[in-house]
Amino acid sequence: MFSETQNVKYDVKTSTVIFQGKPITLVERTPILSPRQREQRKKEIEGKLFNIFRKYANTDKKSA
Repeated sequence: MFSETQNVKYDVKTSTVIFQGKPITLVERTPILSPRQREQRKKEIEGKLFNIFRKYANTDKKSA
């Protein structure tokens, strides 16, 4: 499992948008990962999403 406490550097992009007449500052942080780390993170996310989708697919079958 990918540890969130690792010392990860981030690419930071900041922009300001107007919402309901007020300026809102958006900060987008993207982790800078090695190809190996990126693949590991991708597999973890895919596995978690699969479990969520499987859970709801099983729920739909029970209610039918």
